[in-house]
Amino acid sequence: MAVNAEAEVAVSPATDPHSYLLLLRFALLNIIAFALVALAFANGLIQQAFDADATRFVAVIALVFAAGLALTTWRVMWTSSQLNKARNFDPAQPSRAARYITSVSTKDAQSRQTMASGLRLELSQNITVIRHIGSSLVFLGLIGTVIGFIIALSGVDPDLAGEAETIGPMVSALIAGMSTALTTTLVGGVLNIWLMANYQLLSTGTARLINTIVERGEDLAGA
Repeated sequence: MAVNAEAEVAVSPATDPHSYLLLLRFALLNIIAFALVALAFANGLIQQAFDADATRFVAVIALVFAAGLALTTWRVMWTSSQLNKARNFDPAQPSRAARYITSVSTKDAQSRQTMASGLRLELSQNITVIRHIGSSLVFLGLIGTVIGFIIALSGVDPDLAGEAETIGPMVSALIAGMSTALTTTLVGGVLNIWLMANYQLLSTGTARLINTIVERGEDLAGA
């Protein structure tokens, strides 16, 4: 009994140093990212980005990113929780590992392999939307670039380019359009890098979860 108690303590989530490694990495990544955002805000760069975009397209990009980051946060928390439950498997505790192990317990090797492939597909598809959101940030930035060029060119009239009183409005429209184009491209690219870094972290955690569940299923099926 003493040996079993020591084994339980050795693998319990409270004492396992790897229990919350995914959450810690996620937190560290985003603490650094938010610190850089705070630094940029303190130097007025965030406000400049919003002021430079007359179309407010930067706000749209920021909202899409916020939705993607919120979804990533939820998936990271879920994956970390399920990973701990798979590592410290308890058939009485509801978990994704318990569902999988119950379903494969009476199956032969070929059926278990098929079900393992299904598990990989299911859990991988659950985070695919985050990758799509990250890609959409780049495309939104490019759309903002096109909108900016349209604004810049719409204010230029070649027939009036020789008149001194029309030069000022044309230059103003050109500057406003270029500001929108460059700002949306920059914001879309930076937020894409931020979200995709989180996606890669989540993808690694999801792969680890899949492998842990499948391995635990094989261990118990062969016992």
